[in-house]
Amino acid sequence: MSDDPRLNPDPSRDPAQQIDEETGHREIDPVTGYDTTGHDWNGIRELNTPFSRIALWAMILTFLYSVVAWILLPAWPYGSSFTRGVLGLDQQTMADERFARIAADRAGWMAPFEAGDFEAAQADPMLMGPAMLAADRLYQDNCAACHGTDGAGGPGYPALNDAHWLWGGTPEIIAETLHVGINADRDDTRFAQMPAFDYLERRERHALADYVVALKDGSADPESDDGVLFLDNCSACHGDDGAGGYENGAPSLTDDAVIYGQDRDSVLETLRYGRQGVMPAWSDRLSEGDINLLALYVATLSQEGEAEEGAQP
Repeated sequence: MSDDPRLNPDPSRDPAQQIDEETGHREIDPVTGYDTTGHDWNGIRELNTPFSRIALWAMILTFLYSVVAWILLPAWPYGSSFTRGVLGLDQQTMADERFARIAADRAGWMAPFEAGDFEAAQADPMLMGPAMLAADRLYQDNCAACHGTDGAGGPGYPALNDAHWLWGGTPEIIAETLHVGINADRDDTRFAQMPAFDYLERRERHALADYVVALKDGSADPESDDGVLFLDNCSACHGDDGAGGYENGAPSLTDDAVIYGQDRDSVLETLRYGRQGVMPAWSDRLSEGDINLLALYVATLSQEGEAEEGAQP
């Protein structure tokens, strides 16, 4: 028998308990009085404490709840269906009912946008406030992948938050563009294509590229040979001064809104291979009200961008 109070002199009582290798006795923690498991982490020994009663009762209550839930709620699948439970609840039906209520509520405040009266909608701040929150979600879901989350565009995609437009930036015209798309699979789509000028000699393409770059910084000379080359090949779409024009899809070459870049290398690539962007016709996916709501939202982006440009010194 050991006089050490930390050791139980009767290890046979529970052979699974930790046995002290030197004395053959079961090891007891001197502070708590619990047996140790034999696990040791840098001097910290694990105690063989009894299972928590709180945890035990939690398990019992959880089991009882599951039995009650099996009886009351839909639970057991069989074949292509499932048991409906005593309460007869159906989450699909509940979800459909909630969706119907949401759709009915949305139809109420969307009615002015379905009518397409943009001026009246813009004049109603109580309507436009919450509507623009919904419009932002529509934009992020359908437009941001190409035009950016803030409408700033990117290589190959035009910015929507400035005052530069190919067909016009009023809500009415934007809605029409959304309806028919650009180079989309529709007979009434807007058409815009920059042909490849690979039939020109290399020297002429380089001369045109230099002139287009000069248009942006205002140093182009329309009386020069390069200017004459531009008039003969480019002015029909981009205008004699390179300012572009509405309704023909030809962008201005005199500002910073060029979609594909206006450095010399980018212009040479455009002249050599041409460009043709595509925007789908959203009338195949979005409702009339959604399109009109988006048109107002995009027009707001443009107005805000124009105001920021005007405020810059």
